Amino acid sequence: MRYDPWSPEFVADPYPAYEVLRRERPVFFDEPTGQWVVSRHADVSALLRDRRLGRSYLHVATHEEFGRPPEPEFLAPFWNLIRAGMLDVEPPDHTRLRRLVSKAFTPRMVEGLRPRVRELAEGLVRGLVDRGGGDLLADVAEPLPVTVIAEMLGIPESDRHLLRPWSADICGMYELNPAEETQQTAVRAAVEFSDYLRGLARRPRGDDLIGALAAVDGLTEDELIGTCVLLLNAGHEATVNATGNAWWALFRNPCELARLRADHGLIPTAVEELLRYDTPAPMFERWVLEDVEVAGVHVPRGAEVALQFASANRDRDVFANPDSLDLSRAPNPHIGFGAGIHFCLGAPLARIELAESMAALLRAAPNLRPTAEPTWKPGFILRGLESLPVVV
Repeated sequence: MRYDPWSPEFVADPYPAYEVLRRERPVFFDEPTGQWVVSRHADVSALLRDRRLGRSYLHVATHEEFGRPPEPEFLAPFWNLIRAGMLDVEPPDHTRLRRLVSKAFTPRMVEGLRPRVRELAEGLVRGLVDRGGGDLLADVAEPLPVTVIAEMLGIPESDRHLLRPWSADICGMYELNPAEETQQTAVRAAVEFSDYLRGLARRPRGDDLIGALAAVDGLTEDELIGTCVLLLNAGHEATVNATGNAWWALFRNPCELARLRADHGLIPTAVEELLRYDTPAPMFERWVLEDVEVAGVHVPRGAEVALQFASANRDRDVFANPDSLDLSRAPNPHIGFGAGIHFCLGAPLARIELAESMAALLRAAPNLRPTAEPTWKPGFILRGLESLPVVV
């Protein structure tokens, strides 16, 4: 199999192709995507920390100077929203935004959410068990992180049904070469979501994250809105996929699942191993701001680099028996959450959500099993299952 992020067969199982790339073509220019593909752990990890690359280039050059076409005017609402957050900006703006947001998103605050995450997870799992089964994604994996981030932001329960569609529509823009219909849908979602959050932020605030962010000196209203959208999108899109990917991996590895059922103390290392084994965000792009050399290959300024997280996490130079699931693997230097200045701010919360939902399912549904082989969604930037039907 060859590298083809649009191929359903590749999306379903990219690992044989990655094995060939790491061995034979660890850095190469891929004509169909127009990207330089980097697949080895050492190179991906180093480039994530290399300030000669960035999530954006607009702080150093125009589109024209980078040989890129100007952005269509109709996309302005989308990019204005996204670039008001920290994901697609670089220092000094990124440094300032991350420092300000971190004040309202401390590890202590996140750990304080654990009892509520556990309560929500147990309630969702109880519903699944009472029904005798269902779709693990729709019934547990999706509502848990959506509810957690919505409660953090102070979004009224009556409005929470709006969040997942908005988030999914916006995230469609991160796939490779999205169709114009996908782009139009993302713009519409960006406008609706922005307008909604702006109205919410201007109301008298209670003790919630929007209120905390609004109180942070130096954060503009646009930046507050962009940050809230980023927290919602990043805070649950990847977590939903991580949950589904993890359980499908467990079902395909019954001996490891049996170990986990016998010893719930494995959950912390199991979460890390499952993030490594079937990474929910398998690829992230970077722009080359200055010429770089990667594994002896010259990559010019203006190029776009596709860093293959999922490939790096199966690199046998770093992981013994990388294609085997080992829930007690240690050490486990996976890069599922990235590295460098763009390391995922929500990683501690994602770990809590994954651990608590896993624990709730192990306790209440010890005989959980799939009823059919699931189908993978067509996207590759955010890689996950369409659904995961199970019985208890």
